[in-house]
Amino acid sequence: QVQLVESGGGLVQAGGSLRLSCVASGSILDINTMGWYRQAQGKQRELVADITTGGITHYADSVKGRFTISRDNAGNTVYLQMNSLKPEDAAVYYCKAIRVVPGIPQTIYGYWGQGTQVTVSS
Repeated sequence: QVQLVESGGGLVQAGGSLRLSCVASGSILDINTMGWYRQAQGKQRELVADITTGGITHYADSVKGRFTISRDNAGNTVYLQMNSLKPEDAAVYYCKAIRVVPGIPQTIYGYWGQGTQVTVSS
């Protein structure tokens, strides 16, 4: 099992910045990809950004150039630096970790954090 704890959400004015953190604990050795998703009220959850253990990153088009995802060397903490925030960025942000357990076949598990609210005032 993997437990994820997010922090860093809050209220910010449009154009401001926030930094989200997500710390993984438990069976973290097999964690491969960690990422951030968000879900605005009345909308589906969507990928914001993710990062692999090799440092490969992916971003939603809507956040490219404004958000940066990073991961600490130990691999169990992921950050999301959010700059130039817009009202449309307001949502609950969820951390996700994908754990790949070696084997034949390998087993893939996905874990979610409890979410952290980001509110952007115009």
